[in-house]
Amino acid sequence: MDITVVGEGAVLAAPDILRLHAGVEVRRAAASESFTGVRAAAARLAEALRQVGIAAEDVRTIELSLGPEYESYPKVAAYRAAQGVEVVVRDLAQADRVIDTVAGVGEEARLNGVAFELSDPAGVLREARTRAFRDAAAKAAQYAELAGRPLGRVVSVSEEVRGGPQPLTMAVAAAETSASISPGRQTLTVTVQVGYDFA
Repeated sequence: MDITVVGEGAVLAAPDILRLHAGVEVRRAAASESFTGVRAAAARLAEALRQVGIAAEDVRTIELSLGPEYESYPKVAAYRAAQGVEVVVRDLAQADRVIDTVAGVGEEARLNGVAFELSDPAGVLREARTRAFRDAAAKAAQYAELAGRPLGRVVSVSEEVRGGPQPLTMAVAAAETSASISPGRQTLTVTVQVGYDFA
């Protein structure tokens, strides 16, 4: 006979990396014009990002598309070309400047969203695991006491990790910084299932 318990440990951490999804988009009467236009705009965007200190390895192409837009099928109204990138901003103090730089590329510029993350979640996960295991051990000890049996050794351990954003309100963020975006906080949660023998 054994005891199986579930422990949970959650740690709140401040993200320190911004992933910005941005790009350029052009519509022209001819496909070749659209593609040439979007490639030129993408080159301007890449140079602008370089000028504000974004390393080449922190810019990744995530979209390259070209296709017709119909006035009423099969009549083509224009050809749309787009090139999208994911930009990793490692200094959140520069986030607004990078976003403004993208917007400053011109009418072709597109901002498609942001995501925040921890650059090194290992330390946070280590703390969450410790909390989860201690929670499980306390529960097991209580059950053993209730059963009137001494608790034995651990015979099994399994883990589940969950993480997700837990943003601060914009009012709180505005009180702390003049930045227009807030990374908020991210909760990383470890759930551990631990099996114990009775001694």
